[in-house]
This record gives sequence, structure tokens and C-alpha cells, in this order.
Amino acid sequence: MAYDPNNIFARILRGEIPNQTVYEDEHVLAFHDINPQAKVHVLVIPKGAYVSFADFSQNASPEEITAFVRASGRIAQDLGVEADGYRILSNHGVDAAQEVPHFHLHLFGGQRLGRMIKPLDS
Repeated sequence: MAYDPNNIFARILRGEIPNQTVYEDEHVLAFHDINPQAKVHVLVIPKGAYVSFADFSQNASPEEITAFVRASGRIAQDLGVEADGYRILSNHGVDAAQEVPHFHLHLFGGQRLGRMIKPLDS
């Protein structure tokens, strides 16, 4: 999957589409999902043009990677979900139903989330 510079997250980063920002620094933007799947549902995106976790982990600078990881943990604390628990999820590719070709994490919390996926039948 190639990076599309006109994807919705790239447009948000350029200020063309508004968002409800919860965190921003030099390398990271986090905002509330417009279609939340939990009481707390925040998207955490690097500001660089990365399609997937593999792309980000291989091509981002050490500063970008560190900022992203630290921001994700800080956001969970700031949103008050650290104590009771939260989930982070990243989708990549067709089988994972990735909708936006820009690497991002979903941070879910604020409620019991249940199983992540259904167990395989034996």
C-alpha cells in the first residue's frame, strides 16, 4: 500500500480538516475518533508520512519513534485510562481492515472492552 498524501490524516495534519486534538507535539498528533467504538477512542498518529507500523519502525527517525511511544503512554495517563486499563490497536492492510493509509494507533478505554478477537475453533 502506497502512502496517499491526500488521505484524511494527511489533510488533518495540514489543517484542512478540523479535529478534537487531545495531544500534539513536534512529531505526534492525537485526536478523538469521529466514530468512537468505546467511551474513550483516540487516534494517535505520527506527523510523518508512514503507511504502516513496519514502514514507521524501519523509516522513522529514532526521535520520531521515541516521541510516538512516549506520547501514546502519556495520552493514556492524561485521559485517565491507565489505572483501569486500555487497549491500543493498529490495523494494516486489507485483512486487518485498514481504512486510512497512514500509520496510526487506536487507543480505547473508559469501559470494559471484552476479548480482542474471537478464539479460533479447535
